[in-house]
Amino acid sequence: MIGIGAANVFAGLFQGFPVSTSGSRTAVAEQGGAKSQVTGLVGAGLVAIMLLFLPDVLANLPNSALAAIVIAAALSLMDIAAVDKFRRVRASAFGLAITSTLGVVLFGVLEGILIAVGLSILGFFKRNWWPTGQVLGRVASLDAWRTIEAYPDAAQTPGVVVFRWEAPLFFANASVFRQEIHQLVNRFDAHWVVVQCEAITDIDVTAADMLERLDRELNQHGVHLVFVELRNRLYELLTRYGLLETLDQRHFYDSLDEALTSIDTMARSR
Repeated sequence: MIGIGAANVFAGLFQGFPVSTSGSRTAVAEQGGAKSQVTGLVGAGLVAIMLLFLPDVLANLPNSALAAIVIAAALSLMDIAAVDKFRRVRASAFGLAITSTLGVVLFGVLEGILIAVGLSILGFFKRNWWPTGQVLGRVASLDAWRTIEAYPDAAQTPGVVVFRWEAPLFFANASVFRQEIHQLVNRFDAHWVVVQCEAITDIDVTAADMLERLDRELNQHGVHLVFVELRNRLYELLTRYGLLETLDQRHFYDSLDEALTSIDTMARSR
């Protein structure tokens, strides 16, 4: 008990988690009207008084009665409405919630938490390794660019494909990006690929090498890469990587409209 007490004292000083806490105890305290952490001190004081001066009061209380109190309190921790919302708005979050719950029930609290953390990490890697890429078109009624999947009537410029990549570009998804660009060039018979970079938060060395190879491959077939809304930090990274010796520095624009206007001007001049 000295060790547990000392651990809890230091946990409080360094914003750690107290040892031997109980979610059901918290629920019982909340249902009893607790408003602050002073409840724990009051509870500890009452337990000490009962152990020292009233040890026989609860001696004959059946364990099943205590278990019923804990179960009733724990049921209040279940947020069925939130789980149902997950089911309706995002299937992956619903699956994670159900799997975590089953992990706690079948294997224990710590094991269930580890399962939830592990699945969350895997989900994060999956979203970044195989991110969503969207082809954009201009929707006149909204005066904005939207995905052609959601707006099939969105206007597209012949010979130009506008592609939005929604993840960092790094070693794990660089080949996926390259494959998608080649597929789009063939699908739309494009001579210009405009990459909308607003959602790209990083470009690592492997991805930079991929961009250099991709640009050379496309140029051999008369296709040009254009980058729009690339962050200043990433532009500086590309400069540091030496990539601007390969990529045309004129093919970086602040907006899609500016890029398409410039492409149209270059097409007319040829």
